[in-house]
Amino acid sequence: MDYEGFITKSISGINFSRKECHSILECPDEDMLSLLNAAYTVRKKYHGNRVHIQVLTNAKSGYCPEDCHYCSQSKVSKAEIEKYPLLPLEDIVAEAASAKKNNAKRYCMALSGMRHSKREIDALCATIRTIKEEVDISICCSIGFLTKEQAADLKQAGLDRVNHNLNTSERFYPEICTTHTFEERMENLDLCGNAGLGLCSGGIIGQGETKDDIIDFLMSLREVNPESVPLNFLIPIKGTPFENRAKDLTPNYCLKVLCLARFLFPDKDIRIAGGREYHFRSLQPLLLYASNSIFVSGYLTTDGQSPEDAIRMIEDLGFELEYEDAEKEKDIIPA
Repeated sequence: MDYEGFITKSISGINFSRKECHSILECPDEDMLSLLNAAYTVRKKYHGNRVHIQVLTNAKSGYCPEDCHYCSQSKVSKAEIEKYPLLPLEDIVAEAASAKKNNAKRYCMALSGMRHSKREIDALCATIRTIKEEVDISICCSIGFLTKEQAADLKQAGLDRVNHNLNTSERFYPEICTTHTFEERMENLDLCGNAGLGLCSGGIIGQGETKDDIIDFLMSLREVNPESVPLNFLIPIKGTPFENRAKDLTPNYCLKVLCLARFLFPDKDIRIAGGREYHFRSLQPLLLYASNSIFVSGYLTTDGQSPEDAIRMIEDLGFELEYEDAEKEKDIIPA
């Protein structure tokens, strides 16, 4: 493969052909290090050797009316999870303070459900204001579908980013969810962007999609142009419709997906979210050569690597921990 050509195309912003995308996803395993080195060359140009960690809180759990087949909180899930309404303000602020203490660059909150009441949005706005006053950390919310008024209120309260994932390709979307559409997700991202909120949007690999679906999904994300691209690798949770999916994912294939994402989003934050411990296994450290961000401490209803172990992994590779907000002057602490 033309690794130097991939580097040049990526840095120059030239579109990759479908054939080139397929060649990356189908790279022979014995050439994996060459592919990873090419992705790292692009990553290093825009992010140096910096890695930042983020912490995610499940601020409202369960009772979701949507039928997303991958999710343990959806109405079709029989998974045994904790279910509760929006956590009290003081609990969330304490979580944010803990995240900053653990050197997280951004604190993320997720609220289950498609839409939220005015009372919930008002409570969330009050929580965001308090976090900004008492903790001073960048905040991202995964909060379903918003109205223009809600997006404006959240922006005014100090919310920095909204996470709203495309999750898969438009073609495959009806296979993972039927209670809303891919187009509605695109429209919600447009609404949030127009409100001045930063955009965090990615997806889930391992739901039964084809390689063409992965390519189409990433090309759709290029249209969205988010600041951050979180990539999940499906954790097959018992009790969900997809509990038997993702069996064919291998650590090397997951790395190939990451490399393709880095070539297509050279200057964006590429964050490894759910499933890195489950699918990358002993190859986890290698993902940092393509991505520049990871979640720690868990993923909504599943556990994850501790901040201490994640920082140790970063240290062992000789990377630097980036711990301040992206909108401020970058502060780096040597790992």
